[in-house]
Amino acid sequence: MATLARLQARSSFVGDQYYFRNRVVDEFRKKENDAAVKIQSWFRGCRIRAYIRYLHRVATIIQKCWRSYLGKKQYRHLVKLAHYTMKMNLYNAMAVKIQRRWRGYRIRKYCFNYYYLKDYLKAVSETNDAIREALEEFAEMKEREEKKANLEKEEKQRDYQARKMHYLLSTKQIPGIYNSPFRQAPDPWELRLQKAKPLTHPKPKGPFRDFNEVLEQRYKPLEPTLRVAEPINELKLAREEFKREECAQNIHSKMFFPFSSYHKKEKYTASMHSSSKYGFDSYGLKQFRSENPRKWICDKDFQTVLPSFYLFSKYGKLYSRAGQIV
Repeated sequence: MATLARLQARSSFVGDQYYFRNRVVDEFRKKENDAAVKIQSWFRGCRIRAYIRYLHRVATIIQKCWRSYLGKKQYRHLVKLAHYTMKMNLYNAMAVKIQRRWRGYRIRKYCFNYYYLKDYLKAVSETNDAIREALEEFAEMKEREEKKANLEKEEKQRDYQARKMHYLLSTKQIPGIYNSPFRQAPDPWELRLQKAKPLTHPKPKGPFRDFNEVLEQRYKPLEPTLRVAEPINELKLAREEFKREECAQNIHSKMFFPFSSYHKKEKYTASMHSSSKYGFDSYGLKQFRSENPRKWICDKDFQTVLPSFYLFSKYGKLYSRAGQIV
């Protein structure tokens, strides 16, 4: 009981000591915890930074290798392209040299062969002379045929006129106008009237008039006078139409002042044909090539003549003597 009493008497002191000691322990514990956390964060930071430095070194090595591979690949491509360009330039230069030699040989042998061209031009000129003579003969024949046709047509017209004027033939009782007693010899028309037969009319509708002319005169349409055919305001309409045409055909809209020096300020623009530095141009004034369609034999155009060194194959292709397709 005494011990219990002593413990109860000291209970307040024990409680204070207990709370005091717990508080002190908690403060030291918190300080130690903070120190431990600080030490751990420093250590972990050092470890992470070392790992990041390691990763950076590894990434740098990988990038270095990859970029070296890409650079080498691009360099090989550039070297290959340069080599291909050099080969193509060499081949082109060789091809140009070969073509130059071959074309020079071909031109000298076939195109600009003096003696061959001389013979060819001589043959062309002879052919042209022959064709020109044939055309002249054909034109003369055409002219003779036309003259003959015109003479026959005129003769038929004279015969028809003589048959139409057969009533003017002179008789024993009454002399005609072409056989006047005051003439020394009868007129040639009198002889023609004697040879001609009178023109007979199936149904004469008038004295010495053709049946068709009588019908044409009978059924001729009305021909109104100018006053009836034209409207009253024709003059006004004509003036308006003239104004419209003048406005449409007007080249420039500058007003002309005849009694002033306004037009003297402007520079004169010469014509294109007369102001050329190569001299006067005769275009439009000189006929370079005259054509007479009446002398043409047919309506087809002239075909160009190919030199004899061009040959046609059996398939219709045009070849030269060298074997090239033209």
